[in-house]
Formats: sequence, structure tokens, C-alpha cells
Amino acid sequence: MDTKRRIVVAVAAVHAGFLILVGAAHYDGLRKISAWAPSSPGGEVAEKDLPKVRRNVQQLQRRMDALRPRGVHIVIDTAENKLYLRKGESVLRTAVVSCGSGVVLEEPGGKNRSWIFDTPRGEFAVKSKIKNPYWVKPDWAFIEEGEPVPKKLDDRIEAGTLGDYALGFGDGYFIHGTLYTRLLGRNVTHGCVRVGDEDLKEVFRAVPLGAKIYIY
Repeated sequence: MDTKRRIVVAVAAVHAGFLILVGAAHYDGLRKISAWAPSSPGGEVAEKDLPKVRRNVQQLQRRMDALRPRGVHIVIDTAENKLYLRKGESVLRTAVVSCGSGVVLEEPGGKNRSWIFDTPRGEFAVKSKIKNPYWVKPDWAFIEEGEPVPKKLDDRIEAGTLGDYALGFGDGYFIHGTLYTRLLGRNVTHGCVRVGDEDLKEVFRAVPLGAKIYIY
């Protein structure tokens, strides 16, 4: 493929948004885009416009490079139920996890409350690191079990359910341990990310407060 055609393909792909993401914030960069074959014949770029087009592609490359995560961070694939502990481009550890089931729970009695048990997608950060966490059971946990919702806080606290460690990333969501290791690899949770003991221990040790979490 000649230089002119490679530039045409690059610009067409950029404008169409064809940047391939691997996990989150990891991508098949524009360095490789010139090797793509066009799916259909494109228009030609005038010779005098080639320098400008090249500069535009280079600028976009620099902007994408600036968005690439630095340091230790977590990437979670909710479809494959995999957690990747990464440092820059390197994968330090891969763990099988359990993510949200997507199940919808509706409160009986016409109270018009419902919950969707899904793991949120997007960019987050580690907001808290807790050893030996307690679970403060929300209303839906009692409704799901067909039990009355308690009025006292003490009646909501449960020990041992979340394992030895928990990483909070906002809105009540955690990466935490599990009693149900046989279910790892399946979408069975209420939205949190469950991790086996050994993997969770290593992730907890390696990840500092403020570290990025990318979930897709």
C-alpha cells in the first residue's frame, strides 16, 4: 500500500471511530492503522494536503498516548469475568472473577422499587482499601431473601461475607472476596466483583489508593 493510500485509510478510520480497545484504555494504536486494508476504495488525498493529514494523525496519536494508563491499575472484563492487574503495558496477574448477573429485582407490594444487579462500566478509581470488611446489608438483600427490612443498623451488619479484603470504587461497589469460589467465572453477583482469596490478596497489596479501575 503506498503512502498516500495509507494516509487515506488512517484518516477514514479515525473519523469513523475505528480505534480498537483491548480491555480499557489499551488500544491497537495508530502505528498499526497504516497496515489496515481499506474495506472499499476511498478518495484520494491531494499531494499538497499530505503533510497536514500526517500532522493530524500524529497529533491524535500523541493524544491517545497521553490517555494510556500509567502505573499499577486494574482492568475488568465483565463478559469474560477476568480481572487483569497491570502496570503500564505489562500484565502482572490475571484472575478469574465473578461480575454482575444483570438480574432485576422488584420489591413486592407495589412499592415501585427495583434493582438491577449489574457491574458498572467505565473508568473508576480505588477509593478505599479495607481489611476484614463487614457487609452492611442493603434493603434489597433482605427483600431478595423474603425477609423484613430491619430498622436497626446492627441488624444489617454481617461479617465474613466479603472475604479478607475489599477495594471500594464508589456507590457501594467493591472488589472483594467470596465464599462461593465455585461460582468464579460466572456472572452471578449483585454488581460487585468477587475474587478468589490468593488473587485478591495480591491485588490488594499491589494497588494503591487512587489507582485506576477500568471496567468494560
